[in-house]
Amino acid sequence: MLMQPTIEMLNAMRLGGMVTELEAQMERPDVASLPFEDRFGLIVDREWRQREERRTNKRLKAAHFKVSACLEDVDYRHRRGLDKTVLLDLGTCRWVAAKRNVIITGATGLGKTWLACAIADRACRQGFTCEYKRVPRLVEELAMSRADGSHLKFLARLAHIDLLVLDDWGLSPLTGQAQHDMLEVVDDRNGNRSTLLTSQLPISKWHDMVGDPSVADALLDRLLQASTQIVLKKAESLRKETPANDNPAPKAD
Repeated sequence: MLMQPTIEMLNAMRLGGMVTELEAQMERPDVASLPFEDRFGLIVDREWRQREERRTNKRLKAAHFKVSACLEDVDYRHRRGLDKTVLLDLGTCRWVAAKRNVIITGATGLGKTWLACAIADRACRQGFTCEYKRVPRLVEELAMSRADGSHLKFLARLAHIDLLVLDDWGLSPLTGQAQHDMLEVVDDRNGNRSTLLTSQLPISKWHDMVGDPSVADALLDRLLQASTQIVLKKAESLRKETPANDNPAPKAD
C-alpha cells in the first residue's frame, strides 16, 4: 500500500504526531509483527503527546515567568524554613483545583520569586493557565487600562487565569485608586481562582501598607482565609557566590 497519500492527508489535517509515529514504524520492520490495534494505539498516543506538549509550551510562554524554575530543582540543604512535605503537596496542584492561595514571605535573596515560578511551572504542566505579574507593574497596567478604556476587559482576563502569581507584594504602599484596583483583582479571584503572592513584608505588616484600613481589611480577608503560608527564614542570601568547587545555589528572587 502506498503510504505517501495517507501521510499527505494526515499532514493536511494537522496530525503531525501521527505522521511522525507512522514514519517511525515504517523504518522498524519489527513493528510489523505487532497487532494492528497496538500499532494504531502507538500512532494515536504520539499525536496525543505532541498536542499536550504544544499546549503545555503555549501555557508556559503565556505565563511570562520571570525565571525558569521547577520544583524538582528545589534545594533543601539551605535552612530557609522550607518544608518538603508542604512543597510536595503543592506539587500535586490540588490547591489550584480547590481555588486556594499560597503566600511566600521572607527577606530578599531567599528565593521567593524562584520558588513561586517553580510552583506555578508545575501548575502549567498539569494543565492550569498561569500568569506572572510584579505588583508594582500590575498597578501601572491597571492605571493604564483605566485610562484607555480597557479596564473591565483587563480585569476579566485576569479573573479567568487559573493561577495568578503576584510578586513583590508590599514593595511599595497601595494608596489612592491603586488599592481599589488591586481589591478588584483579588475580589474577582476570591473562591474562583488561585493566587500566589510573594512579599518581603511579614503578613503582620500588610495592613499598614494599604492606605485605607477598610480596603486593607478586605484584601487580607480574601487573601488569607484559604491560604497555605510559607515563611522563609532569614539566612545567608542565595544570591551570594559559592566557591568554585561547591554546587551552585538555585536562582533567588
